[in-house]
Amino acid sequence: MDRRTLLLTALGLPLAVQPAFAAPPRIDFYKTPTCGCCAAWADRMTAAGFDVRAEDMDQDALWDLKARAGIPPEMSSCHTGFIDGYVVEGHVPAEDIRRLIAERPAGIGLAVPGMPMGSPGMEMGTRRDAFDTLLVLPGGRARIFQNHA
Repeated sequence: MDRRTLLLTALGLPLAVQPAFAAPPRIDFYKTPTCGCCAAWADRMTAAGFDVRAEDMDQDALWDLKARAGIPPEMSSCHTGFIDGYVVEGHVPAEDIRRLIAERPAGIGLAVPGMPMGSPGMEMGTRRDAFDTLLVLPGGRARIFQNHA
């Protein structure tokens, strides 16, 4: 049972009750202090309606965080976030995050490996590389969640 269902049940309210103004989904994300594209990604997510909370850490601590979260090195990028029980690794588009938390697929979270040009926070004029958002599965496997051609 999720937290919302537990709360509504504890309060004796019907499960169909929705708050008048739902809080925006919160992304807690971790980056190194000098990463400009990480800050740009956070700006894109904030503009898309997410409540983004950033924390700076040194690179070794960030690599350790990624490993503990289940992100294999080949799927890593420059920052790691957490939303609603999922990991969001790298320059994942807002619409993919929304789909993730709406559909709730079995998996660790989403990853956009590397830093593809044109992905959120990596805009470089008109240059745009095709990239895939991966659904990271337990054990370091993944499948394509969304193709961005």
